[in-house]
Amino acid sequence: MKLKQRVVLLAILLVIFIFTKVFLIDNLDTSASNREDQRAFQRMLSGLRVALDPRLEHTLQSPWEIAAQWVVPREVYPEDTPELGAVMHAMTTKKIVKADVGYKGTQLKALLILEGGQKVVFKPKRYARDYIVEGEPYAGYDRHNAEVAAFHLDRILGFRRAPLVVGRFVNLRTEIKPVATEQLLGTFMTVGNNTCFYGKCYYCRETEPACADGDVMEGSVTLWLPDVWPLQKHRHPWGRTYREGKLARWEYDESYCDAVKKTSPYDSGPRLLDIIDTAVFDYLIGNADRHHYESFQDDEGASMLILLDNAKSFGNPALDERSILAPLYQCCIIRVSTWNRLNYLKNGVLKSALKTAMSHDPISPVLSDPHLDALDQRLLSILATVKQCTDQFGPDVVLVEDRMTLSHL
Repeated sequence: MKLKQRVVLLAILLVIFIFTKVFLIDNLDTSASNREDQRAFQRMLSGLRVALDPRLEHTLQSPWEIAAQWVVPREVYPEDTPELGAVMHAMTTKKIVKADVGYKGTQLKALLILEGGQKVVFKPKRYARDYIVEGEPYAGYDRHNAEVAAFHLDRILGFRRAPLVVGRFVNLRTEIKPVATEQLLGTFMTVGNNTCFYGKCYYCRETEPACADGDVMEGSVTLWLPDVWPLQKHRHPWGRTYREGKLARWEYDESYCDAVKKTSPYDSGPRLLDIIDTAVFDYLIGNADRHHYESFQDDEGASMLILLDNAKSFGNPALDERSILAPLYQCCIIRVSTWNRLNYLKNGVLKSALKTAMSHDPISPVLSDPHLDALDQRLLSILATVKQCTDQFGPDVVLVEDRMTLSHL
């Protein structure tokens, strides 16, 4: 063989060796990532049941201090939380030392201060579990049980971006009225034999109070995030106009995602992928009301999209509002870790996991069976949507590897 031919053959073999090595390394990395996703899923399943007990009461730290230390730019609570049950127990049992009208918003809520100085947001029960909210997908009052269910779904999906929520029964006469501000107390009334209040908010009306069963009211309490983490509010790029006959740009412009990708903070960093994750989350719970969202202040797009205010969810199990998925099917990208987690939850696993996770909540059963069944059906729609994207663009384009460190940046 001539020298020139030998050189060419050697070069070809060298190229084949390099490509083979790169391919094997890439496959090993992907395989290792997938294995870690599988292990994380198994850890989540093993820790689903959260027994509410006060086992931290005799430690040097309060439950509130522990929960405050959990918060970092990319998660509200860590994956491994043996103290979660104790914090949630405190949320549902600690004495209420002050009650006031809720923070600004459209829906009725109350701001409570619990013993130890911890703020929580109380949302009252407005509907029975089997009540169907008709009309637009964002219609009706807030659903307190939806906040509880959404928190546990956040755990199951592995996002850990929703503040802690737990159900609680409060006696309005003995626990709230004695410590209520004049502003809140002025909205109390008696309807029949029931104590009621209507609070202060954009849609709060004296003619539409929330009423207890006698004096005892069922509701949810959401843990207030630490004041050292101030929030910044953003308009959601896929928000609705809420005006009849007026469409938002994303509702008629097929290339809308391309425009979003050119604007900050969606042109770099994790924020756009957080929007996609949130679309998946919102579609599963039926939340079509995410017109704004919060992140931590001055984060330059690096911190998470915080999953606050999930109460406009689980209104109608028969309504699958596909437009909620617009960020997913218009951008056709999704995190590999999210895709893996969704696939692990197929074949009834999601329904079973959520039912188990909520079983220890004081207001259990949190959801009716039709809502649990709807979750499994919506999951199939999400998986089919991603499949359409991968068929059109290929998995290398659609499935994005983005595993940011879940710790202080």
